[in-house]
Amino acid sequence: MSKARLEDHYLKVVRPELQKKFGYKNIMQVPRLEKIVVNMGVKEATTDSKAVEQAAEELMTITGQKPLITKAAKSISGFKLRQGMPIGCKVVLRRKMMYEFLDRLVNIAFPRERDFKGLNPKQFDGKGNFALGLKEHIVFPEIDYDKISTIRGMGIVIVTTAQKNEESKALLEAFDIPFIS
Repeated sequence: MSKARLEDHYLKVVRPELQKKFGYKNIMQVPRLEKIVVNMGVKEATTDSKAVEQAAEELMTITGQKPLITKAAKSISGFKLRQGMPIGCKVVLRRKMMYEFLDRLVNIAFPRERDFKGLNPKQFDGKGNFALGLKEHIVFPEIDYDKISTIRGMGIVIVTTAQKNEESKALLEAFDIPFIS
């Protein structure tokens, strides 16, 4: 099985650079990508039961992996939401699928995003993980604009093994993720 382009880039270029920059003695100390979690909330799921299935189908088209349908943890009467009701879907990408998704996100989706100037570096969680949101899922070329009924946003969390935000930011910048300076 061949490696994804970005995985190969990580092993040959990024890992040695980070090891030198932060002075790690062992290559296992060098931060790496652990997983990418992509989720879609479907607000119209309370009135339209097919909306979650359609969102899951679109998420599967984007990521290439079957999504898990997420259900409401508790009832909220103001949102007409009952406990156990399907309200969204999510996918956890690892290994080759993760690197391929990140490649398409950076090189295809970000340039197609309207008014995109870069990502805010303050979106790190303090433990080296980075969260971002896309307003429209149609920035991925796999989605046929004519066949969708609703434009949905999506949340993307990039989980790394880095201990500090500084290390994680250096790792993500090495993958050409554009940050606002």
